[in-house]
Order: sequence, then C-alpha cells, then structure tokens
Amino acid sequence: MPIEVKVPTLPESVADATIVTWHKKPGDAVKRDENLVDLETDKVVLEVPAPADGVLKEIMKNKGAVVKSDELLAIVEAGQAATAKPAAETAPAKPSSTAAAPAAKASSDDTTTGSAGPSARRAAAEQGVNIAQVSGSGKDGRVTREDVAGQANKGSSNNTATITTTGERPEQRVPMSRLRAKIAERLVSVQQNAALLTTFNEINLKAVMDLRNRYKDNFEKKHGVKLGFMSFFTRAAVEALKRYPTVNAYLDGNDVVYHGFCDVGIAVSTERGLVVPVLRNAERMNFADIERAVGDYGRKARDGQLTIEEMTGGTFTITNGGVFGSLLSTPIINPPQSAILGMHKIEERPIAENGQVVIRPMMYVALSYDHRIIDGKESVGFLVTIKELLEDPARLLLEI
Repeated sequence: MPIEVKVPTLPESVADATIVTWHKKPGDAVKRDENLVDLETDKVVLEVPAPADGVLKEIMKNKGAVVKSDELLAIVEAGQAATAKPAAETAPAKPSSTAAAPAAKASSDDTTTGSAGPSARRAAAEQGVNIAQVSGSGKDGRVTREDVAGQANKGSSNNTATITTTGERPEQRVPMSRLRAKIAERLVSVQQNAALLTTFNEINLKAVMDLRNRYKDNFEKKHGVKLGFMSFFTRAAVEALKRYPTVNAYLDGNDVVYHGFCDVGIAVSTERGLVVPVLRNAERMNFADIERAVGDYGRKARDGQLTIEEMTGGTFTITNGGVFGSLLSTPIINPPQSAILGMHKIEERPIAENGQVVIRPMMYVALSYDHRIIDGKESVGFLVTIKELLEDPARLLLEI
C-alpha cells in the first residue's frame, strides 16, 4: 500500500524549509520512524521519519528544493521491506513531474551510513560531503564531525563548494546555510533598528567558586547533574530582572510590553551557527533544574535535535564567550528582546581588597541593551545587582 510522506506542519514563524539530505534512495528498505530526509528551516533541522516499514518507492523533491507544510516529499510502499532488493540491484525510480530528472542519482549521492551520528550527518549536509565516502576514525569506525571536515578539505567529489585556484592561492566559495543566513539578517536588522549600548563590570568569583568546590560532589550525588557556573548566573539574572523589569521587557511600536515571567535564552554555539534554546519560567527553577536543562539543550544542540518550540520566545538572553577564551566583548541583543548578558573568561588578576593586593578569579561581564527603553541607570543597576549577588552568593540563595 503506497503511503505519502509529506512535509510536517511548520510553525507560523517558519514559512518554508530546504531539503538538506536524503538518507535513503528509491528502492531502499525503510523501517518505521527511521529518518528519511533532513529539512533545514531558519531555526532548526527537522527530521522526517518513515511512516511505516516498507520500501522507498519514489522521491518527489530533490536536495536543495524549497518546500512548504504538507508538500509531498516521497512515497513509501508499505509492507515490502522483507522483499526489497539491495540498493545496487534496484533500478532508479522514474522522476515525477515535480522533480528534476537526476532525482535518483542525487538522492543516492546523499545516502548516509548507519555509522555516522546526527552531528556528522548534518556537517556532511552543510559542507556538501558524501558521507558514504568518508572513512570513520571514531569508535567502531564511526564517522565523526572531524572526519567530515577532513573530507571537505580534500575536496570531495560531492562537495557543493566552488573551488578556484590561481597559482598557489586557492579560494573556496561555500553557500551559507539557511540558519547562518538568518543569523546574519537578524544581526544586521538589530544594528539598524535598535539603539544599542553596552555597559561593563567585573565580578570577583572567589565566593562562587569556593561554594561550588565545597558542595559540587554532594550536589551531583543528590541531583545527578554537575554544578556549573551557568546556574549561578541564571539565578542572579532572574533576580536582577525582577528588580529591573524594563530589562525583561520589549518595544512593540509605541508600547513597552512587560513580561511577568522570565524565559531566559541560553546561547549555544554549534557547527551550524548560534542557537538560543529557552529556559521557560526560569524564575521557578532551582539550581539543579537549570543545570539539567542547560545540559540537555547542549546535547541536543550538538546533535541537531533542538525543536523550534525549544528556541521560540525568550525574554532575556545569556551568552558565554568565555568558553572560547573571550576576555571581553559586546554581545548583540536577540530581537525582540531588549538586553543580553555576556559572560567571559575567568582569569586570575591582582585586585585591591581591604587595602591589600590579592589575586582573585575575575570575570568581565557585559550588558548590551536597547537604549530606547532601558536607561543607563537601569542597565548599570542591573549589572551591579548581578555582581553583588555573585560576590555574596548567600544573598542570591536568600533572595535579598
């Protein structure tokens, strides 16, 4: 029985998607819920699973095609998995009227092996690498992201990049992914449409580090998750947002909209670009809840499994350039939000303390904000509040 495979219903904020990779070709046996194709939107990569056990009979849309909700992608003949011919013996399916002539060949080139994880598959899709041609260096021959990058640098025959060489000065032209293009568009829009300003401060993290070192083993034993710094900064930011609600607001025309909740976005860097999953109602979360959620989001981001819902919304964002060694930066707000907190590298520096020069673990922090609705007094007060709470964590725990 033929079953239609269609584009999932996309959220209202997503108009269409681009076909990135077909993981099967016509004639291949498929299993129910096995990923058939990756669709890239402006925010995430969506996986479209097989609706039933059977054989992929026909591909209707090729790699690179732009599709919308409920468009027909392929047809699966259900119930024939056991009698399916091996891929090498299966004749290419006849392309449909909506597909380009080399549909079967294109999908064949994009077929991946079972020895590559989601992260490696996505890297291959973005760099135009035929993952079937990549030798795996991971455990049990598993293909890693580094293997894909190495193959891309060699100039795989399936690479979509344009390589030009003038003498010994090669250049490579690679199309931007949809996510990277959307990030670029949003950043330019923010610079043009908001009155951006950044204020800075520095935080002595000795008290936080002492507290963390004292209780991290008991914390992990009880909650099953490690105690990091993000939970301290998130809790401090939530408390500061309560005291300075304008920082948690946004501008809508001539109106300022104030949120009665704190949905804190945590910026995560991935191979595809920066994504910002959101901690919903962070004001209700304790340290363990935050660390657990941040860890889950980090894993999903690396594997390309974040959903659009997990990255939609957010009233305030925290970004940590310190993990890459950044000492100081001016982060750009995530519209329509009005502010973003930038964390940086912890570095031991000499400071004056009680009339003595001592060495302390210091971090520069930055608050970029939209000066149209947030005044300098509020921005400075917000950042000073975070500084005071982190330099005396007892106040953070007691909410005073």
